[in-house]
Amino acid sequence: MMLQPDILAYNEAIMPPPGVVSAAATSGMANNANGVHHYQHHQYQSGSGSSSAVALASTSAINTKSIQQNVIIANAGLSYEDVLNDDFQFDMDGHDVMVFLHIQKTGGTSFGRHLVRDLDLKRPCECQRQRKRCYCFRPHRNENWLFSRYSTGWKCGLHADWTELTSCVDIELDKNEGETAKRRYFYITLLREPISRYMSEYRHVRRGATWKGSRHWCLGRQATAAELPPCYKGKDWLDVDLDEFAACESNLAANRQTRMLADLALVGCYNKTAMPTHERDRVMLASAKRNLAAMAYFGLTEFQKMSQYIFEETFNLRFAIPFEQHNTTISASAVNNLRPDQKKRIEELNSLDIELYAFAKNLLFQRYGSSKFERLKAKDNDFEKRFANLGNIYYKQGVTEFNWDSNIDDALSTDH
Repeated sequence: MMLQPDILAYNEAIMPPPGVVSAAATSGMANNANGVHHYQHHQYQSGSGSSSAVALASTSAINTKSIQQNVIIANAGLSYEDVLNDDFQFDMDGHDVMVFLHIQKTGGTSFGRHLVRDLDLKRPCECQRQRKRCYCFRPHRNENWLFSRYSTGWKCGLHADWTELTSCVDIELDKNEGETAKRRYFYITLLREPISRYMSEYRHVRRGATWKGSRHWCLGRQATAAELPPCYKGKDWLDVDLDEFAACESNLAANRQTRMLADLALVGCYNKTAMPTHERDRVMLASAKRNLAAMAYFGLTEFQKMSQYIFEETFNLRFAIPFEQHNTTISASAVNNLRPDQKKRIEELNSLDIELYAFAKNLLFQRYGSSKFERLKAKDNDFEKRFANLGNIYYKQGVTEFNWDSNIDDALSTDH
């Protein structure tokens, strides 16, 4: 699927822990395109706990490579390569669904709002005052085309990650719409420079944010308290200092972007004893790179204009506002004020995210300068003019400009 040299070759072994492989094998799903996530999908639906997974883990007769391939492609939606086909169209009147994987402190809250408020649609989302929810229905029937915080709510858990979403979205939409449908899924996400993102999360937690509602669901169960021990006592971590924040080994702020984009079933979920740390890191990073590259779309906070144009051309949708670039944020200033030892420690804690972000940046620029993207631009007869005037839809002028950076550090909510 992916030809990037720094992603593992598609058939190269990514070794999940034996229990994970055995669970899929014993379920009799080893050789189809659903693999472990079909098993996980079943566990989510039935609500069965970890005991069945442990029982299933006793058998290990399986073609490991087959499972590894199946795990990776399970329920992951259409890829960027798919949407670049000349005949592709995001079919809002059919069964296409855009799934927004919202990673904390990447600008996702603002981006999510503008997905529901400022896209130029035949049937605009209906947003009610005093509510954090909008109805984003298809032009001719009341079914969701967008799965996100502001359209469907946190149906798969607060800030659900790739592992949670791919095992849950289909089930939740079936329940919500009262029928089973064969849908095409298009996963989208945003990434941010890791050190600035980490500092932004630190400041957010220091003001009282907790994200206690996150489920951390994987292979049919939530992470246990032993796997994710709390970093603090009491209701929050108010006024925590940076050294204490960085010292907690179970703090999910470290390498958050890699963890949330990886298939955690490959590394034993949140059980860090399932494999050596260096092997866990290697597998998780390779999985995150592969999943990111296979997504229909991703954007980078630091390259908003490019990100906006790629989104609009990918889905043939237009924003009524420009994505403004602000190079100086509160968190960026905070990074400059770090002691050398603090900066070194934070870089070590986020080493996987730093490598993932470098990969994402390289990939975005490859796409932007690739022959396939040139095809995108070639389809647009007014490319130069439109690129210079992104967001300027004449009849929607007056819509508040989208400022991706300036507000994301200041709004406090436990579910951001």
